[in-house]
Amino acid sequence: MTTTAPAAALLPVEDAATYAEWFACLADTTRVRILHAVAAAGKAVTIGEITEQMAISQSNCSHHVRKLADVGFVRLRKVGTATLVSVNASCAVSLPHAADVVMGLLAPKPAEPGDLAPDLTVRPLRAKDWPAVRRIYGEGIATGDATFETEVPPRAELEARWLRGHRWVAEVDGQVAGWAAAAAVSTRDCYAGVAETSVYVGEKFRGRGVGKALMHRLVAVADEGGLWTLQTSIFPENRNGVALHHGAGFRTVGIRERIGEHNGRWRDTVLLERRRASQL
Repeated sequence: MTTTAPAAALLPVEDAATYAEWFACLADTTRVRILHAVAAAGKAVTIGEITEQMAISQSNCSHHVRKLADVGFVRLRKVGTATLVSVNASCAVSLPHAADVVMGLLAPKPAEPGDLAPDLTVRPLRAKDWPAVRRIYGEGIATGDATFETEVPPRAELEARWLRGHRWVAEVDGQVAGWAAAAAVSTRDCYAGVAETSVYVGEKFRGRGVGKALMHRLVAVADEGGLWTLQTSIFPENRNGVALHHGAGFRTVGIRERIGEHNGRWRDTVLLERRRASQL
């Protein structure tokens, strides 16, 4: 008897319709170039500046900018007689995720950390690590895009919050280079296997695979240790953080618009979730 593997779940019609609208908007060379110009600028630019850079008429530029705004790729703001155009950070995250979903690239298994520096190890957090862990937490806060926290929580608070057996540090050449931890999201029994994750890398160790190594250990032990769902919320401006989680099999559940106030302004967060393979 011949058996076949079960078919993958089809993309929901509603999601497919949304993604089709996004891709249709970008089915125009001028529009793609305008979106890239605005995103690459790193700040709000005027229609006049885009017109000059693109070497097109102002009416043509305004038409394409309006199309991008209608879908949500850019945001428009009037200042006097000028229209300022800025990229929508939430869409900067959602568009790559949509492509990953359509192409079936989001898998539940943890991504292998790949080639790591020979002096990089990941081990359980020890009592002597707390000063370094809290210092690295502070370095993350200082970026302005790591957390809603504005001050490093006390050690006692973190010890009470983080699950035992799910607290890790990365060590490089004898120095604590980063940490990762999982915290329970609820005291209710039905959510006993659901945890919120955090990963922080020290300022001088970023870009060296520390975050990837921590994430791999965190999700691998979570799978073995009875946690069936991992979730996290990340500011959309923190694109490296979002990419790190996507690489570990997290999927974007959605954008939580204006979910909280941070340093005097309302911020969006990307809600990401990873399900253990047996729970899919």
